[in-house]
Amino acid sequence: MAMTYNQTLQPIIASIPHAPGVYQYFDENGKVIYVGKAKDLRKRVGSYFAKDHTGKVRVLVRRIRNIQVIVVASESEALLLENTLIKDLQPRYNILLKDDKTYPWICIKNEAFPRVFSTRNLVHDGSEYFGPYASGRMMKTLLELIRQLYPVRNCSLNLSEQAIRRGNYKVCLEYHIGNCKGPCEGKQAENEYDLMIGVIRQIIKGNIQGVLRDMKAQMMAHAEALEFEKAQHLKEKLHLLENYKSKSTVVNATISNVDVFSILDEADVAWVNFIKVVEGAVVQSHSVEIRKKLDETADELLSLAIVELRLRFQSLSAEVIVPFQLETELDGVRLTVPQRGEKKQLLELSEDNARHFKLETEKQRSLVDPERHQKRILQQLQKDLRMDVLPEVIECFDNSNFQGDYAVAAMVQFKNAKPNKGEYRHFNIKTVEGPNDFASMEEIIERRYSRLIKEEKPLPQLIVIDGGKGQLGAAVKTLEKIGLRGKMTIIGIAKRLEEIYFPGDTVPIYIDKRSESLKVIQFLRDEAHRFGITHHRKKFEKGFIASEFNKIKGIGESTAQKLLLHFKSFKRVSQATDEELIAVVGNAKTKVLRDYFDRMS
Repeated sequence: MAMTYNQTLQPIIASIPHAPGVYQYFDENGKVIYVGKAKDLRKRVGSYFAKDHTGKVRVLVRRIRNIQVIVVASESEALLLENTLIKDLQPRYNILLKDDKTYPWICIKNEAFPRVFSTRNLVHDGSEYFGPYASGRMMKTLLELIRQLYPVRNCSLNLSEQAIRRGNYKVCLEYHIGNCKGPCEGKQAENEYDLMIGVIRQIIKGNIQGVLRDMKAQMMAHAEALEFEKAQHLKEKLHLLENYKSKSTVVNATISNVDVFSILDEADVAWVNFIKVVEGAVVQSHSVEIRKKLDETADELLSLAIVELRLRFQSLSAEVIVPFQLETELDGVRLTVPQRGEKKQLLELSEDNARHFKLETEKQRSLVDPERHQKRILQQLQKDLRMDVLPEVIECFDNSNFQGDYAVAAMVQFKNAKPNKGEYRHFNIKTVEGPNDFASMEEIIERRYSRLIKEEKPLPQLIVIDGGKGQLGAAVKTLEKIGLRGKMTIIGIAKRLEEIYFPGDTVPIYIDKRSESLKVIQFLRDEAHRFGITHHRKKFEKGFIASEFNKIKGIGESTAQKLLLHFKSFKRVSQATDEELIAVVGNAKTKVLRDYFDRMS
């Protein structure tokens, strides 16, 4: 039943303007529980109260006691304001992009003869900070390159003009080994040092191509002036810089100052990757995991992530590459959805990073806390299948036959969402003749659970039948017959569209294809099919071969086994020489076999 306007909120909603902005929902204690942005505030807020929603949104709406809005000039401004408010207020029903650690920055200190170093503490003293660097390795590589190229001081002396003139300091070991030019004793002019810092600034920003051009021009000038030692020194720097650039170039260098965002969207969680490209080189890469609160769409999640990550990494790129067109427009930013070419390759690189981050995150969680990881999967399965208990033990059944002959069935058991191979079972169908899958299902269900009852063993919480309504109906009929109807959840899965059937329901449900629940059910079904087919093939081959030897009067099962063990197939037995046969089964049996093969030829 559709929700109706709350009497106290209706006049507030009616007064909200048709304008872009941010809305805030408050609970009975006056606390902000949700912040959202909209192109049209009244339409967006009204939609929460005018139609049915998912369970999570319904719970949110029930808690709303007051609404406040902030009108802004554009939807882009609304997105920025929404991001700020979410971080400041941390409302219960909003997703929050946060990290469990502080990432390092490269600092160019605001001082005479600036130092260049890494830090995790940002001090607002006029110093320049570049980053943050999600990869500490990338940052250390860059700092090492800078130290190899330029002799920047690493001491913390106050190198004021007065202190240097007074001779307060003496050069240290760094000067003597060539890592510093001794500005503390006035051996290097401040304007020369500042020129060096200017080049370092460009390298940190990723503008390497320009630095290379200037360095090559200086090298040629020194060579023309016959200053070969200086030219050689620059050549060595060029080699270092080009080597660094070659390791990070991924696309054509004409693709400059571009941000790339991709999203891997699943039922309850999403992973977003951000890559920053300058002159064809990746200078930043960072991935985040976003836990959904209100079944947010991929568009909503990606929009929020773009704003947050661009702020965090201080990106001002005018072009942003995305996997699909966003509903939200960003002021001063051109959104590109590439279909082919090098920009498409960049997007695929970002998507690969998102997938890798997801796999690594899940792997770490399963290693650190495997029980928590398994419980989360079981809770999702319980929710999707509307179960009252966790499906800690699941059993899945599958039938196999060949034109009605050699009918077998297989049962696999999963414990805590993982195969429990010690409890796998094969069934040879005993009471059914001909190709009757429904009757076969009735037989194996009765045999399996009658035995568990007789042996007083625990029952599974969930039974999965590989088949549609007919197979499921046969299994339910048997459970009712042995008094177990309603004691366990039972479902059927149809192969073609992955439809999930419940007993008595004519219409199937469709679990989100991205959900771990469906993946577990598919794994169960495929494992039962594999296990059943393996057994069926063995029985078929054994039955076929046995039937061939049965035609030979005087050759029993024991002799047939000896022959097959030695010759591997019936065909090879028929092609064997008398000497070969005598060596295995003796003269008398060889004569029986030879007489039969001669008659058949």
